[in-house]
Amino acid sequence: MSTTHEAAPPWCTDPYADAVRNERGPLFLRRADGWLLPLEVERWCAGPDAADLSALRHCEGAVLDIGCGPGRLVAALAAAGRRVLGIDVSEAAVARTVSLGGAALRLSVFDPLPDEGGWGTALLLDGNIGIGGDPGALLTRVAELVRPGGLLTAETAPLDVDERVEVRVDDGRGASGSLFPWARVGTRALLRVARPLGWRPVAQWSVGGRSFVSLRR
Repeated sequence: MSTTHEAAPPWCTDPYADAVRNERGPLFLRRADGWLLPLEVERWCAGPDAADLSALRHCEGAVLDIGCGPGRLVAALAAAGRRVLGIDVSEAAVARTVSLGGAALRLSVFDPLPDEGGWGTALLLDGNIGIGGDPGALLTRVAELVRPGGLLTAETAPLDVDERVEVRVDDGRGASGSLFPWARVGTRALLRVARPLGWRPVAQWSVGGRSFVSLRR
């Protein structure tokens, strides 16, 4: 997952880095009120599942995986001969992606990136639509990264939720990072934000309890 460099430390230090290196949780996003969102580290460190593959089938042209995490999607696309780059602010995540044979850089989506305006598809899976706590700002940035008519495939919350919160990474055993902004949006909430920014839905689907939407700029 990825945030701006100013907010990068929660994803660059323990407990997230330890979870990625060990390929297992438990790991959570914890709100100030104590609410916990489980992070599926084991799934992220496994091979792509049916839901992942359904999203990858929508990819067009060169693919930018924003918040690539441990790299399963980048590796799968690379193995299929696709041009793909993962970006993540976590050194541990980037290192694992590279070890799987994928290309990855330790960068935030808000940093200057290679081939801006030339990517055929941008991916925001595994909750990464929440990066920065402002889906509108994130969609505006992605519009700068994809080519004219480019595609964004985002994974949305399976519930009709629209919230902007501050959270910290927490291992459930006493180790936690600093607070940073995050967002959770369902498909309807995402479309409400996306349409005024020039994004139009081209597909919506669910697989294995996970929900996705593809948007074209």
